[in-house]
Amino acid sequence: MKPLRVSELNGYIKRIISGDIMLSNVQVEGEISNFKHHFSGHMYFSLKDEKSKIPCVMFKGDNDNLNIKLEEGLKIIATGYVSVYDRDGSYQLYIKKIEQKGKGDLFKKYEELKKKLEDEGLFDATTKKEIPYLPKCIGVVTSLTGAAVRDIVSVLKRRYPPCNIIIYPTLVQGLEASKEICKALKYLDSMGNIDLIITGRGGGSIEELFAFNDEELARTIYNLKTPVISAVGHETDFTIADFVADLRAPTPSAAAELSVPDISHLNDSLKNKYKVLMNLYIKKINSHKQELRLYQRSLEYNSPTRI
Repeated sequence: MKPLRVSELNGYIKRIISGDIMLSNVQVEGEISNFKHHFSGHMYFSLKDEKSKIPCVMFKGDNDNLNIKLEEGLKIIATGYVSVYDRDGSYQLYIKKIEQKGKGDLFKKYEELKKKLEDEGLFDATTKKEIPYLPKCIGVVTSLTGAAVRDIVSVLKRRYPPCNIIIYPTLVQGLEASKEICKALKYLDSMGNIDLIITGRGGGSIEELFAFNDEELARTIYNLKTPVISAVGHETDFTIADFVADLRAPTPSAAAELSVPDISHLNDSLKNKYKVLMNLYIKKINSHKQELRLYQRSLEYNSPTRI
């Protein structure tokens, strides 16, 4: 048998899956995750349960008349067919119809915890600690392998090189992640020389960000002596850590920008202040010189010798 080309193999698998009677019209129940509504009108997301997930697509022609608003964490029953996307060699569920099942379990837990902590006052603006203007040392709690730590370090070094950075690497997703993050935050807080802590990660689905929706982590952040900036996810992602932290940044890069001033602006400001001081100094000296000249003339005019 001659070797198959990749496209031939993908095409063969696609024909097998497409020819399956059950997969040509199937109903799947699951929770929406990583939802994206593309500008073309197509919708892309995953359906998941506690053990697995499947990529899904719902084309514009099928979702135009959709009478429910799809969002992260919504539990649905999707009707459609399974096929293979030739280019990537991945199978996915092509959805034709959707019925709402209710909010997903993870999203319910998130909303319940958010309400509980909000009622206790953990999100109260009056309890937020002030972010220092010129921190000498910043602690960073995040994954050592992700883009977040590179972005934070790069921005801090560019904007304010004198600042020291101490990185405490941790997991940022998974069952043990929240415990590791709590341990890291407590350790940096106990050092005594850390002026500010940044904790966060890049964006992701609700289950990928769920380590930052942990009650123990929320209470740890609230009880720290050191101010904390939370930088979890992208612009639209909010976690419990974001609400309880002293400042929320939409991205790790933005957290670094909010942490320190731009040193070039500081230098420009100092130069301008120096010019103002010099002008005031010269003006004051000239004023005293003028005053001394007036005294001199007065002495000469009233001198007994002249009289």
